[in-house]
Amino acid sequence: MRLLPGHLTLDRQRGLLAEIRQVVARAPLFSPVMPRSGSPYSVRMSNCGPQGWLSDRGGYRYTPAHPLTGEAWPAIPASVLELWHAATGVAYPPEACLINYYGPEARLGLHRDEDEAAREAPILSISLGDTALFRLGGPARKSPTRSVRLSSGDLVVLEGPSRNWFHGVDRILPGTSTLLPEGGRFNLTLRRVTQP
Repeated sequence: MRLLPGHLTLDRQRGLLAEIRQVVARAPLFSPVMPRSGSPYSVRMSNCGPQGWLSDRGGYRYTPAHPLTGEAWPAIPASVLELWHAATGVAYPPEACLINYYGPEARLGLHRDEDEAAREAPILSISLGDTALFRLGGPARKSPTRSVRLSSGDLVVLEGPSRNWFHGVDRILPGTSTLLPEGGRFNLTLRRVTQP
């Protein structure tokens, strides 16, 4: 794992947030549910790019269209693509940008990103808004974990072995950022889905 703290200046954070709000205006946030139980996530989500990640009663998968509107996901903003190339160093583009919105009570349990064929491609995470307590584990669910604070403007790259490690978000620290007037945190997770 590579942490790039404070990578985005406040002006760049504001610009990126404005672009993400435009995406969400076209592809509204929705509440995913767990496949087996149907229990809703505490995180709300949307996507941009050719593929969007989805969790519902049908399972975990990628789809080219928003589950509620049926419309194709908006394109990934150019500024986000630039961050992908600069942070990861790879020439090929991501195919999915998952947009997670965390309210003050939201969290995300330990999981691995394993729905992609491109399991060797890096993953880029971009934080906007309130600080998150990010937990990084190892290759097994019972591997030791450590907690890292991710603040607004921080980037995380999961590559090499850590690309397939368990990770999650323990909680959000409300009021740690003024970037979002409504509070909370947007996290952008960029992934390559198919083999480049």
